[in-house]
Amino acid sequence: MKTSTDLLVVGSGIVGLATAFRAHQQGRTVRVVDVSERPVGASIQNFGHACFTGQADVIQDVAAAAREGWLAAASAAGFWAAESGTYVPAVTETEARVLQEFAAHRGEEQVTLLDGEQVGEAIGNPGLGALAGAHLHRDMRVNPREAAPALARWLAGEGVDFVWRTRVFTVADGVAQTSRGELRATEIVVCPGVQVEQMFPELAERHGVRSCTLVMSLIERSEHVPGDLALLTGTSLARYDGFTAMPSVPALREELALREPELVGCIANLMATAIPGGVLVGDSHAYDVSPEPFLREELGELLLDRAAHYLGVEHPVVKQRWLGCYADSAATNLVLERPDPRTTVLVVTSGIGMTLSFGLAELALSGGSVPGF
Repeated sequence: MKTSTDLLVVGSGIVGLATAFRAHQQGRTVRVVDVSERPVGASIQNFGHACFTGQADVIQDVAAAAREGWLAAASAAGFWAAESGTYVPAVTETEARVLQEFAAHRGEEQVTLLDGEQVGEAIGNPGLGALAGAHLHRDMRVNPREAAPALARWLAGEGVDFVWRTRVFTVADGVAQTSRGELRATEIVVCPGVQVEQMFPELAERHGVRSCTLVMSLIERSEHVPGDLALLTGTSLARYDGFTAMPSVPALREELALREPELVGCIANLMATAIPGGVLVGDSHAYDVSPEPFLREELGELLLDRAAHYLGVEHPVVKQRWLGCYADSAATNLVLERPDPRTTVLVVTSGIGMTLSFGLAELALSGGSVPGF
């Protein structure tokens, strides 16, 4: 414990593990410290959907690096990763127009436009009646319940030192004060998620960091639903920064407010992804510095009903439900700060940590930044 390492990573979520992976690739000695005894936070509670294409233009280079990192990590650690892309059915003319604008903006390398029949067949529901659709073919999926734990095990086997069940109180100038004593490193990267306020309260307050809680479900996968499904909907087009830059999105938001007021009311991003254990369905969004732990059943039923319609599942069977949680800010998508020359604080505050993790890890280790993100 007293031996100094080249790098100390605080946090074993996917952003912290990606940072450890990148540093290990560089030949650096690495230690990871976490308050839990394994990855159990936001990194295992999400869709496992790496939605690179839907992110803002300014972050696309980071998204490309993240994609490469996911592929490298999956190959090394042996966890499941699917390169099947994402399907987006358009069920109204406004949604179709947004997809057309986005395809023209990004080009055929990222987006393939489909007709309604094609996208219905692709998601296993030809009776959906979609007017049009798109395939975002660079997107990926992993099983969130498998990926982070598998990567942690592989890193440990490669000589990365993991210090579990240890709380970090303060970090500064290459020294971390913890519940098990002092840890030293040439460089420290702090990836604490919602716990950032415990170590850097002034930074968290300045950026307005809060918690976002979201209602999610795992349902049984019907035989007609593809095992490599990744589905976004019109609510996703109104949420992800890459889509929201399109000129027809204000009209889409007005349309959604009239057509799906309940989804808009719970700030839903209606989507579904298949993993080996079923289909992940969600999600709503609620924001609070100190959120209550209760899952509202009516929100779970609302999201399940709408997702079942898109999937053509008449009687969805729920296997699990939970209230996910991740760090959020109304002011910024990303907190990437260096309080001193040997400390970097990295917190994704927009729900896209799984997507951008490996690309952001490169930024943290290289001293880079993303202005305007």
